[in-house]
Amino acid sequence: MFVVVEGIEGSGKSTLIGGLARRLEAAGQSVVMTREPGGTAVGDAIRRIFLDRSMTIAPLTEALLVNAARAQHVEGVILPALSSGRAVLCDRFVDSTLAYQGYGRGLDLGLLREICDLAVGGLKPSLVVVLDLPWQAARERLRERADAADRVENEDDAFHERVRVGFVELARSPDHVLLDATIAAEDLAERAFQICCSAGNAIS
Repeated sequence: MFVVVEGIEGSGKSTLIGGLARRLEAAGQSVVMTREPGGTAVGDAIRRIFLDRSMTIAPLTEALLVNAARAQHVEGVILPALSSGRAVLCDRFVDSTLAYQGYGRGLDLGLLREICDLAVGGLKPSLVVVLDLPWQAARERLRERADAADRVENEDDAFHERVRVGFVELARSPDHVLLDATIAAEDLAERAFQICCSAGNAIS
């Protein structure tokens, strides 16, 4: 099973993945947790460039960078894990490119889909969980973090609102589910776990 968790900055993706992984492992499923951009040495190097606040990066360059990292990630991490029977829980995937570089930056969604298709080679998630949270609430969560804001987090409110709209629109796609990220983290993880179990039964 390949499960992707999507959402705006501060929506609780990594927390949800941790809670979901614990539940899947308790049920006897071996799990690989990973993220984009990143997950490999190449991907982590690209991530550092992508999030560097000193960088000015054109929208198309952003899309190409994350998809270069994605191609490496799919080949080096995701496909081998799936082939060995492990569940893969991924923090961001194709929808993030569509939401950030498409809805957020204004690049053509058709072009972005073509670039993403090339990077993933036909791989599609079993399930995409989209966490929806008002940007004002997400911004407050980010302010409570000890680490400094990265290049994307530093974008203006209008950008993050466009990205949120994009994620909600994308959540209408097949094999997607939209969850309210304002609820308690443990309740959210349990809800996602039940959805994963149902999806897994349908796949098998």
